[in-house]
Amino acid sequence: QVRFVESGGGLVQPGGSLRVSCAASGFTFSSSPMSWYRQVPGKERELVATITSTGGSTNYANSVKGRFTISRDNAKNTLYLQMNSLKPEDTAVYYCNAKGWLGPRYDYWGQGTQVTVSS
Repeated sequence: QVRFVESGGGLVQPGGSLRVSCAASGFTFSSSPMSWYRQVPGKERELVATITSTGGSTNYANSVKGRFTISRDNAKNTLYLQMNSLKPEDTAVYYCNAKGWLGPRYDYWGQGTQVTVSS
């Protein structure tokens, strides 16, 4: 019963900031590398950021590097994505998943959380 519940999205102006959260359950979160993805209609789901199980190492898509920060709280089974200097092209539904070898670990996806960057 893998479950991901994303939250925290909303409408923000360009240049603004937002933090989205992912509450995970149904697997051992603390031992699982995690990732954030985003998707817009008609486009493939895009890998945004990844983090190791302990949070000791992170990786980012070039499009968000320097602006976004992925983090986690293993005691709360929660993954975070701090988004700063937001751009209209960041507008998407943001999803989380465990990190697999070459993609997401689980076929199940949560509902995602909508982030809209617009003036």
